[in-house]
This record gives sequence, structure tokens and C-alpha cells, in this order.
Amino acid sequence: MNIEDVENYILEKLRKSLSPTLYYHGAHHTDDVVASALKIAEAEGIVDEESLILLKTAALYHDLGFITTYRCHEEEGCRIARLMLPHFGYDTVQIEKICGMVRATKIPQTPHTHLEQIIADADLDYLGRDDFWPIANSLYEELREREMVPDIQAWNKIQVSFLTAHTYWTASAQAGRNAQKQAYLDELTEIIKTY
Repeated sequence: MNIEDVENYILEKLRKSLSPTLYYHGAHHTDDVVASALKIAEAEGIVDEESLILLKTAALYHDLGFITTYRCHEEEGCRIARLMLPHFGYDTVQIEKICGMVRATKIPQTPHTHLEQIIADADLDYLGRDDFWPIANSLYEELREREMVPDIQAWNKIQVSFLTAHTYWTASAQAGRNAQKQAYLDELTEIIKTY
């Protein structure tokens, strides 16, 4: 498995092929998910080199499907992974583990393995971080561009519902992100009371 070549290939493909109106789901988000996944994996005690490579590969591929489709992009990412990863030395079993992790990022999240829980948490790590507001705003702008949300009031109601339903899966994400996520939920709940 040649993770360096995979990373170079994916990041170049994302930078060249993604729509510039993917304000949230741009290459910067993929970089963020890779970093968050590796950080959570370390906190969760994942030290096995193959697991870390598969996790990083899944994080790189998790939004690659956006180059061709907005909806069901996870399945498209898996389709591309199955085509491309054998060229980088990945076998069928490894590719299916990667696809499981990519699917684990689909909303609503339903991770089945520890690695799937880690990537699911990494994908939504921002919900409990200091950069929540600018990242949430970039997602609002992306959805508004696609006429998937009409205005900020509707968006804030969606965020309240989403934050209320969301659960971090790993113990380390729960410990590190839940309190701040709850503070944002409380803040948004107060905001929508003014509508």
C-alpha cells in the first residue's frame, strides 16, 4: 500500500475537480478529516500500521465522490476506490474495509467497527471545536448555493435538530468534544427562540 502516492493523487484530484462552490466539502475538509482521524486514532490507542493506513486512505476518499455527484457521494467514492486502489497496492479486503469507513460518514452515521467510528467522529469533529461557526457557515453557503436551504433561520433550525440527534461514537471524541458541542446547541436554541 503506497499511502503517499494515494494522498498525492487524491488531493490533486480534489483540488482540480471539485466545484469551487463546495465551500464546506472542499479539499480543505478532506485535509481536516485526515488530521482529525489520525488524532482520534492515536487517542483511541490504534497503533497497528495497516489500520492507520486504511483509516487515512478512507479519510482521503470519503468525499471524493463529490467530483461527480452531490447526493450519494459516498457510494461514488467507493466506486472510484475500487477502481483506483488496486493500482496503489491495496487488496480487495483492504478496499472493502475502506469502503465501510467511507460509508460510515454518510448521514445519519451508522459505523459498525472501531475504525468506522473514528472516521465518523473525524468527519464531524468541528461540531465540538472552536472553529464551529465559520465551518457551519461554509456548509450553509454550500447548501444555499444548491437551493437546499432557504435562509439562515431554516439553517439554524436544521443545526439544532442535527446537533440534538448527533452522537460522537468514540470515548475520546465524547470526552473532548461533547461539552463544546452542547454549548453550541444551547446557543443555537436561544437564537431560534427569537424567530
